[in-house]
Amino acid sequence: MKSIILAGGSGSRLWPLSRDEYPKQLLSFDEKESLLQKTFKRLCYFSKPTDVVTITNVKHFQNIKLQLNNIDKGNIVLGEPLGKNTAPAIASTLEYFKQNGASDDVVLIVPSDHLIMNIEDFNKTVEQGRILAEQGYIVTFGIKPNYPETGYGYIKVKEKLSAGYKVETFVEKPNLDTAKKYLASGEYYWNGGIFMGKISTFLAEIQKYAPEIYKNLSSLDFSKELTIPYMLYDKMPSISIDYAVMEKSDKIALVELLSDWNDLGSWQSIYNVKEKDEDGNVLTGKVVVDNVKNSLIYSQKEIVAASGLENIILVETEDAIMACKMKESQNVKRLYEKLKAQESDTTKLHKTVFRPWGYYTCMNEGKGYLTKTICVLPGQKLSVQSHNHRSEHWVVLEGKALVLLDGKSYNIDAGGSIDIPLKAIHSLQNPYEEELKIIEVQKGDYLAEDDIIRYEDCYGRV
Repeated sequence: MKSIILAGGSGSRLWPLSRDEYPKQLLSFDEKESLLQKTFKRLCYFSKPTDVVTITNVKHFQNIKLQLNNIDKGNIVLGEPLGKNTAPAIASTLEYFKQNGASDDVVLIVPSDHLIMNIEDFNKTVEQGRILAEQGYIVTFGIKPNYPETGYGYIKVKEKLSAGYKVETFVEKPNLDTAKKYLASGEYYWNGGIFMGKISTFLAEIQKYAPEIYKNLSSLDFSKELTIPYMLYDKMPSISIDYAVMEKSDKIALVELLSDWNDLGSWQSIYNVKEKDEDGNVLTGKVVVDNVKNSLIYSQKEIVAASGLENIILVETEDAIMACKMKESQNVKRLYEKLKAQESDTTKLHKTVFRPWGYYTCMNEGKGYLTKTICVLPGQKLSVQSHNHRSEHWVVLEGKALVLLDGKSYNIDAGGSIDIPLKAIHSLQNPYEEELKIIEVQKGDYLAEDDIIRYEDCYGRV
C-alpha cells in the first residue's frame, strides 16, 4: 500500500508557537517527536518508507526532509511551489505514484498534523477501509461526534455497506444549533480529512470532476525533479479535495475511525489532550501559579507568573505573548491575520530557526545590522556561499570552527574571530565532536536570508 502525507498549512490558530515558516506539523507537543514524525511512523506500518510520499510547500521542504530523515532516509518529499489547497496536492502525488508504476495500488492519504495515540485501533480501521477501497470506493474515515463541534465539517451516511456506510452528503461547518441536531440524529460524522482508495480510482474521479486539475498532470515529470514547476502548478485551481471530488462522486464510502483522533487545531484542543494537574492546569516551561484553574500556560523562555485566573490560555515565546479565554481559542487566527496584515515578523519565523546543520537565534536587529548566535552540530557544515549585500564578523564562543574563506582554511578556537568580507566565498564548518557556537554580526543594506548564493551544499540546496 502507498501513503501520502499532506504537510501544508500554517497552523495559525496555534500562534505564536506555530509560524508560517515553521507550522504546527513540525512542532512536538510531548517534547519528543513532532506531529509529522508521528504521522510518518504510523504509516510505515502499512507502507515501506520509500512508499510514503510527503507533499509540502517548498519553503518547508528542508525542515520536513530533515525531520523525516531522522526516522528513515528513504522517504520521498515533493515540493509545491505555492499553496493550492488539497486537491492539486493530492492529484500531483497520485501522478507521482502512477509514473512509478503503482496505478493499481491502494493509497492512504492523511494530514501531517493529526494526533492519534491508539495505533492498534487505527490500524484496524485502515484494514477495514482497505476492503472497500479494493471494491472501487473512495473511503473517508469519519469520527463519531461526542459533542456539538462547530469547527469541523460533517458527513451524513445512508445505507450500510460490507465494511462501512455509503455517504449521502458532505456538510459545511455548522452553527451550534445545527451541530446539536447532527449529534442527536446519529447519522453524522466529523470529517477527519483521511482518505483511501485505489490510485486509479482517485485519478478517474479527478478526471471526471476536476478536469482543470487532471489535464495538467501529464505535464509533470518526476523523473527529473521532485519540485513541481511553478508555471504548471499555477494553472491548477486552488480547491480542496472535498469540494473538487468528494462532494460530487457517487463512489464515496465512510468507515468509522475506531481510534482516538485530534487535529490539534486550537490551543483548547492542545489543552484537551494534555495531562492536567490537580487544579486542571496544563503548565509547560518556567511557570509559577497561584489560584489558577483549568488553564493552559506555556513558557518557552521567560518566567511566567499568574494569579487568580481560570479558563485562560497564556503562551509566551521568545518574541510574542498571546492570551485569550479558553473558549475563544479558535479566534487566535484573527490575531494572526491582524499581525500578518501589519507584516509582523512574528507570523513568519521564530527568533530561533532550525536548519539541517543546527540552528540560529536572532538576538538584535537595527538599521544596517543584525546579530545572531549560530550553533553548528558536530560533523555538520554550512554551505559554501557568498553574499552580495552584507559582510559578516564571526566570534567563536564554544567549540572550534573550521572556516573556509576565498580558498583558504582557518581553524579558530573559542575567543577567536574572523571577518567575512562582502562577496567573499566562505563556509562555516564543524568537523569536530563538540557543538560549535558563534556570534555573527551582519552589516549591510539588505540582511534577509535570501541574500545567499550557494556553490556547494551537502543538503541539496544549491
